Amino acid sequence: MNVPPERFPDPSIDTSRAAGPERTAVLAGGCFWCVEAVYKQLDGVRSVVSGYAGGTAQTADYRTVCSGATDHAEVVAVRYDPGRLTFGQILKVFFSIAHDPTQLDRQGADVGRQYRSAILHVDDEQQRVAEAYIRQLDAAKVFDSKIVTELTKLDRFYPAEEYHQDYAARHPLEPYILFNARPKVEKVKKHFAELLARR
Repeated sequence: MNVPPERFPDPSIDTSRAAGPERTAVLAGGCFWCVEAVYKQLDGVRSVVSGYAGGTAQTADYRTVCSGATDHAEVVAVRYDPGRLTFGQILKVFFSIAHDPTQLDRQGADVGRQYRSAILHVDDEQQRVAEAYIRQLDAAKVFDSKIVTELTKLDRFYPAEEYHQDYAARHPLEPYILFNARPKVEKVKKHFAELLARR
């Protein structure tokens, strides 16, 4: 079964919610425009930067990554306040709304390794929480198919070109945004209102 977002389980293992230095979560879930739009509205998120990870500096540009000939994935780097948002809550949104973690090397019509599902952990704690949550979701059969999300250690993050940053907010009427990003943004508002930033 595919569990609706409002019934999606909380992570049984999570980071503690405590004041401290800003943390970063790096996630790949298809087109970075859509994933960025989802996370920019969450309370505790300080910034979201679209970029590339998994390949080399020489191939970290949009045209080359889109060719599918690199090891890069389109990713977002989410900088957040750990006193207001936990890594587990970030993952809950990632798996329930931001993308479909059962699609291998694609998201909908976007096909290729650059659109793979991945969590690029920055430390052992993030790895532990992510591994446990994937096991929890698979054991609960939250999805009809097995989760294929890759879990790897972040090597380098390369920010994408400036025109990709805040793309959905700057192009709200573009058809791709209307049909792909906007529904996800609205789902977060509907199902996870308690996580939204107070404007």
